[in-house]
Amino acid sequence: MMRILFYDWDEFNGEDCRDAMRRLGHQVDVFKLDMYGFDLTPEMDEKIRGLCGKKGDDGARYYDLLFSFDFFPNISEACQKYGMPYISWVFDCPHYTLDSHVTNNSVNRIFVFDSLLYKRLVGKGVSTVRYSPLGVNDKRLSELCRRLDEETGGEIVYEHDVSFLGNLYDNEFNFYDQVEYIPSDLKQYIDIVIKAQEKVFGHDLFTDEKAITQTHIDRLREYINFENSGKYELDYDEIIRDILRKKVTVNERHDILAEMGKRFDTVLYTMPGAKPIEGVCNLGIASYSDKMPRVFHRSKVNLNISLRSILSGVPLRVLDILAAGGFLITNYQSEIAEYFEDGVDLVIAGTPEEMVQKTAYYLEHDAERKQIAINGQKKVLENFAYTKLLPMILDEKS
Repeated sequence: MMRILFYDWDEFNGEDCRDAMRRLGHQVDVFKLDMYGFDLTPEMDEKIRGLCGKKGDDGARYYDLLFSFDFFPNISEACQKYGMPYISWVFDCPHYTLDSHVTNNSVNRIFVFDSLLYKRLVGKGVSTVRYSPLGVNDKRLSELCRRLDEETGGEIVYEHDVSFLGNLYDNEFNFYDQVEYIPSDLKQYIDIVIKAQEKVFGHDLFTDEKAITQTHIDRLREYINFENSGKYELDYDEIIRDILRKKVTVNERHDILAEMGKRFDTVLYTMPGAKPIEGVCNLGIASYSDKMPRVFHRSKVNLNISLRSILSGVPLRVLDILAAGGFLITNYQSEIAEYFEDGVDLVIAGTPEEMVQKTAYYLEHDAERKQIAINGQKKVLENFAYTKLLPMILDEKS
């Protein structure tokens, strides 16, 4: 049994993880911080020092480790000062605090869910990084599915034909369209690559020297400026690439949904302020713990259109859909194809056109679709449950 100090920053999946930790027999104590930025303030330092300094009846340190989702450099700095092991499990991608100069603090164990990101960080000399896919709360979601089906006499009653739940980023987060000036020859070329990337799943053109050279990146950096505080060893070339990847995501989510809206009963659950898409009904925000799994469970087809900065990993949306008993059609990602069998656990599309074609097919083939959803849920609940993954993550030898 471990005593775990859990930093709660109101992340949507925190309670799921804490529940699994407790079911594994660990004691979990939650604390919060007033955090504005990533500097270690005197107030934060004092609070963490007090928690790290707490003693048990035997006089030894009371807590075994401090845990957070995502990596907080200021927490790592305090843990290093006071000798507290710090485990962070990163679900955001990109996550630029991973470029902090404190990532190599000896107290850190940092888990990322994208194997290409893991390899990049190791290549940069980060010795504290580890790989783990993300997880789900198998107990909560299997019970929720059972309750949903009991409400409708043991059968799934579908509310939607096609659903996408996620951010469209067609707002202030679309940084590419906010750049005031790029020379026309460079802009034209980059726009061609962006358009080409939208047609290809599973291969990142922005790290392909045949498509985007270092000269292209160097030229873009002349016109896209960053504030450099000196506190992070930020890879500004990679940030440029992520800005371009975000623009691809904006375009393809809009275009795929617009095509779906022309052909099928299609709904979108997203943040306020998203621009309307003709033929697609925007139903607003779906809460993570309740509404979201209900949507996944009661949609005939759920779509995953990955954020392009996730180069290889299995996005949490994929696991959430499958764990809720939802049928999933996803863009190709190498780790999705590695962990799941196409046409058995979920359905993988190689292009946007194929995503539309497969949606049409599976809307007409109920029995196949329902069996695939059953298989996908079984695989996720067995292999991606927090209770399955946490023993390795919490193991000091990992």
